[in-house]
Amino acid sequence: MTDASNINYFTEAGSVEAVNARVGDETNPRLREVMESLVRHLHAFAKDVHLTQEEWGVAIDFLTRTGKMCDGNRQEFILLSDVLGLSMLVDAINNRRPSGATENTVLGPFHVEGAPVRAMGDEISLDGKGESCLFEGRVLALDGKPVAGAKLDVWCDNAEGYYDVQQPDIQPKWNNRGVFVTGADGTYAFRGIRPVSYPIPDDGPVGQMLGALGRHPNRPAHMHFIVSADGYETVITHTFVADDKWLTSDAVFGVKSSLLTKMEPGESGDTIWKSNFDFVLNAVRKD
Repeated sequence: MTDASNINYFTEAGSVEAVNARVGDETNPRLREVMESLVRHLHAFAKDVHLTQEEWGVAIDFLTRTGKMCDGNRQEFILLSDVLGLSMLVDAINNRRPSGATENTVLGPFHVEGAPVRAMGDEISLDGKGESCLFEGRVLALDGKPVAGAKLDVWCDNAEGYYDVQQPDIQPKWNNRGVFVTGADGTYAFRGIRPVSYPIPDDGPVGQMLGALGRHPNRPAHMHFIVSADGYETVITHTFVADDKWLTSDAVFGVKSSLLTKMEPGESGDTIWKSNFDFVLNAVRKD
């Protein structure tokens, strides 16, 4: 006969223990650690707010509608992670760097592999719209030495706040995108446009949630960079226009003070703005 005193029947007080006791002995240790912690925090949340059955139903409906918004071109769950700050937190945990090294921020949904390699100083804006801007600077190691052969994969929105992949029938392919490789002096330069701020997609459940919370969907103006070089950690980041009005309320929490860049007046007639930013790479640890 089974000893009923040793059975973890489900109770409000013992809910966590009842659920986690069902995890099998052969479960992957990391999976066990993650899931048991998830159960502890999830149950603690429900108890803390005294979650009602009606609220639980609203949450299930919200998650169902979020899933239905996901397809090959849109990932509403990642958008949800972004606006809750989870994407940036996971990025921060996994990309801790020493003081002085350039900080990471979120990749964003509009990066495209295979952008054309362009000559240093080339133009990436192909649609002729927007205020011209020269982006320049250096790629350096923590000791200040230039990094030769560093690859900078860059992209941004157009003057109307859309990426080329959002408007494939309107914008030229590879508009505002390019790859540049540094020489021995570690310098880079390319011409594009002054980026503009834009709203994240807010026509789905995540947008409705933002509205209910009194939050806006806007991202401050930024240029995307992926900077990589042999022997160094890859940096996935943005440079943010320092006077943008959305800096302190970025919908996805991507702004870091070290990534702000001032837009200075251009020095030639065909360049309205100039943005200077140095990237500092952290060497890969050799065990």
